[in-house]
Amino acid sequence: MIKADRFLKGGYSMKCIDLHVHSSSSDGTLSPRELVLYAKEKNLAAFALTDHDVVDGIEEALAEGQKQGIEIVPGIELAAQYQDREIHILGFFIDYKDPYFLERLQWIQKERKRRNQKMLEKLNDLGFDITLEELKSVAGKDLISRAHFGKLLQEKGYAASITDAFQLYLSPGKAAYVQREVYSPKECIHFIHEAKGLAVLAHPTLYDLSDEEIKDLIKILKAEGLDGIEAIYSLYTNEEEAKLRSWAHHYNLFITGGSDFHGKNKRQIDLGTGRGNLKIPYELLEEMKKRLKK
Repeated sequence: MIKADRFLKGGYSMKCIDLHVHSSSSDGTLSPRELVLYAKEKNLAAFALTDHDVVDGIEEALAEGQKQGIEIVPGIELAAQYQDREIHILGFFIDYKDPYFLERLQWIQKERKRRNQKMLEKLNDLGFDITLEELKSVAGKDLISRAHFGKLLQEKGYAASITDAFQLYLSPGKAAYVQREVYSPKECIHFIHEAKGLAVLAHPTLYDLSDEEIKDLIKILKAEGLDGIEAIYSLYTNEEEAKLRSWAHHYNLFITGGSDFHGKNKRQIDLGTGRGNLKIPYELLEEMKKRLKK
């Protein structure tokens, strides 16, 4: 587990941040404004709004952040196809109004809708009485994710929980899973850079890769322009974090840290603190700003 006092021993302040946060604009349950208010309650100095494939919540978060004195980093989390699996690339300090970037996001959203329709058909074929209208109602918007499928399956009694829905039906290899078309990691990094942002590999240990495979992935992405690695994360062990820090240093990549907060959709993960012992120092954000200026 991650030790809460490690930054104090290293001379860091305890002005804390969270660089991996989701709102109701994608698959979180708090609105961007509510996230800012909750961040204030949690005494965070800053957080990055990194919704999946959309930037719709950034302006609301920025406006409320200014009112509350919370620094908001405009961000995003993009899915990418690497070999036979999906990995995620985080973008930070992006120009969320950039026309080229927004055009790329439109393609992602169209592909997501295609995938969702096929998943809905598979679930109906399995005998589950769910409709697109019900999914939109659960999501509260046009963007529907697998988390919304899971929530609806739970609400209708087809699964005990969202986690149960994923394990039974919605994960790769399960009966209702449909793989969606996504960009390559190189393309995602390029899009983020074109939007004047920094590109970071999200939670590398979650892709079912060996240590050597993770190192290979980092080496490949570094050559394609990767700027950083998410080396502090809610689910890492001390050993995993130490390895990622070491690899980041080896490849001259900065590190970021985040909870991957989704509100009630991931009840065990809290904003800023993850599972209760996550502490991410503001100094990491300062290092990112220095890299951005270069």
